[in-house]
Amino acid sequence: MSSGHGALFLASVLDQPVRQVALLLVLKVIASTVSLGSGFRGGLFFASLLLGSLGGHLFAAGFDWLWPNHAVDPHAFAIIGMSALAVSVIGGPLTMVFIALETTGDLWLTTVVLVAVIISAQVTRETFGYSFATWRFHLRGETIRSAADVGWLRDLTVGRMMRRDMKTVPADTTIAAFREAVPLGSTSQAVAVDEDGRYAGIVIVPEAHSAEQSADVAVRTILHHTDNFLVPTMTVREAVIAFDRTEAEALAVVGSPISRLPVGLLTEAHALRRYAEESELRRREILGEV
Repeated sequence: MSSGHGALFLASVLDQPVRQVALLLVLKVIASTVSLGSGFRGGLFFASLLLGSLGGHLFAAGFDWLWPNHAVDPHAFAIIGMSALAVSVIGGPLTMVFIALETTGDLWLTTVVLVAVIISAQVTRETFGYSFATWRFHLRGETIRSAADVGWLRDLTVGRMMRRDMKTVPADTTIAAFREAVPLGSTSQAVAVDEDGRYAGIVIVPEAHSAEQSADVAVRTILHHTDNFLVPTMTVREAVIAFDRTEAEALAVVGSPISRLPVGLLTEAHALRRYAEESELRRREILGEV
């Protein structure tokens, strides 16, 4: 019922009759399914190793039954099956190759394991898209594309990237008063708020200073993205998606969708630049350059 690492390294498990090995495989699949389906965390790595080794042993038994004249080593097939299934469930093909090499010390068997894990990884990618462990992360809202993306994407939030010194103006301000308060060239966008201080929209400063705009009307008439905003807890990925959806160069950041109190401003260019900087930093960390 536990992970299975205790039974994995017991040679007596694979020395049992084929019927008992098959029964253990079925029961372990049921136990793992119930455990994961009930919300328990973990249990993927060693469970996949045990299931793979049992499956490899059964494959060797079936091969020996079909072609009895070709003697095969069930323990070698157990290592191959263990590595192939673990790559499909957990990922990390090179990790499994090194584990097989450390376990057996056999370069020829490790070569076969390498071929098996490459095939397993490719079949998994073509049929399912990613490993089972990555799929579970996706269900939890994580986006994992490579080892460099784990963790830091979640930490790079809108709250860390936004500017807090944005210019705010009442939405009832006339365009003439707005031009005096926010000169052309001082900033590109200003945040308009209503009488309660809640977010009302974005004022594009060059548009407000355009000669086509009447100086007597309120800036409320030229507001943009009145219902589009960001919150500090959004990740950089969610922010970029919001920019693409709204086709905005900048969006206001509010404390919460309920309060709509503006706390900052974030531009698409700055978000993309911070993403590129963090990506380059993580790449240099992996290469040992920092």
